[in-house]
Amino acid sequence: MSLGPDGRPGRQHQIALSQRAHERIGGRRTDDAWLAEVWADPATRVLLLGGTKLAPTRERRWVPATQAPAGTRILLGEQDGVVHFALQLGQDAAADDWVPLRALLMELDPAEADLLVHAVALAEWQRVHQFCPRCGASLEPTAAGHELTCTGCGRQHFPRTDPAVIMLVTDGERALLGRNPAWPEGRFSTLAGFVEPGESLEDAVRREVLEEVGVEIGAVRYFGNQPWPFPASLMIGFVAEATSYAIDVDPDEIAEARWFTREQLRAEAEAGTLVLPGGISISRSLIEHWYGGPLPGQW
Repeated sequence: MSLGPDGRPGRQHQIALSQRAHERIGGRRTDDAWLAEVWADPATRVLLLGGTKLAPTRERRWVPATQAPAGTRILLGEQDGVVHFALQLGQDAAADDWVPLRALLMELDPAEADLLVHAVALAEWQRVHQFCPRCGASLEPTAAGHELTCTGCGRQHFPRTDPAVIMLVTDGERALLGRNPAWPEGRFSTLAGFVEPGESLEDAVRREVLEEVGVEIGAVRYFGNQPWPFPASLMIGFVAEATSYAIDVDPDEIAEARWFTREQLRAEAEAGTLVLPGGISISRSLIEHWYGGPLPGQW
């Protein structure tokens, strides 16, 4: 259940990358006859991957399956009655103008973004999992790219997703935003961090905020979530209620943190002295939901 600005149940938020736009048809991943049949169908579309890089235009990214070169096939699923695959060609196959997914996110329509996030997440997982951690033998893709099977001991390996919390810290009238040391002056976002083993999501929120900016947190309320394949995260959003207000940043994590009123957010965003995350990020959704509407400017 999503929450309104007052912390009470409200309408479902429209969070980028979290709206299912294709059916994954997981039951077909081991149906070799069906996979061969749809690959021979001229209507089937294939996304070309050079490692985790993509062509800059949709026309070059997607080809009919009947015209696709050799590569490792990944079944993405069905969208608007059309079956979609990704095809891993290898890092060396990426042309000079091919780009990482992050460079394309702001211009993608939600339907294509849904497919690309799925494809790149699996491509990255396959890239970094080439050998079995049990016996050291090589791994080969199975189940249409959604599993890796050890060629030595036969152990099956499945994609991993790292849960991360991302939170809008507020005292009701103000929101707390931080700036990463690698970012330029004026660029701010919500706080975030990875969940540690044996830790609940709410405790991760409280720990990360305390470690990064020295602020203590009381109530933690779920907001929504978003896949974030950079390289393999699920961003789980929360609104966190501050119970202390003095800021003491960890300089290794945060260069600067500030409390903003709604009026300050609007004025500084309009002036360009405050630059907020792009609309594709759940961070933007958290900030604008708290603010009560759209804000100008973005990374």
